[in-house]
Amino acid sequence: MNKQNKWWLPILAMSLALTQLAHAQQPATASDPASKSMARNMAELKFGPIPAMPTCLSGAVESGDPMTGPGFILAKLTTGCTIPWHWHTAGEYVMVVSGEGRIDMEDADSKMLTAAGFVRLPSRHVHQFSCKNKCTLLIYTDAAFDIHYTNKDGNEIPPEEALKAVKEEPAPKM
Repeated sequence: MNKQNKWWLPILAMSLALTQLAHAQQPATASDPASKSMARNMAELKFGPIPAMPTCLSGAVESGDPMTGPGFILAKLTTGCTIPWHWHTAGEYVMVVSGEGRIDMEDADSKMLTAAGFVRLPSRHVHQFSCKNKCTLLIYTDAAFDIHYTNKDGNEIPPEEALKAVKEEPAPKM
């Protein structure tokens, strides 16, 4: 990658640092894992299914505990993987690391996103995401992660029903 193509790296680093800082609940203590430095590469992560999400998606927790509070999740989606219309209780911030996908939102035009593409989704904002070319996403959730699928009328439906429409099934509970 030449120097011109790396303009977004400092912005990404600053955005991630500021997001983590802005959502700190309390000062870290010596026994708190957040008080220690950490660095790792994607190859060191253990990816696995995320309950209620399609099986074409796997994820690994980068930082925090998204099941109980804020956290970063690195997600990999296969080409053609769709997460149908849904919303989250938490606010969601998504940056495309690699690949190409389309975000559809209930109150905005669809947008194709490529590497360094970003989307901010407020709490309870209905949206869907479709991976067009093998996607890796960095997802920050500002509270515990959950997913609520909706039908065309905006009513909540079970994961099995929502994912059946995109020829998928929900990943099993762990």
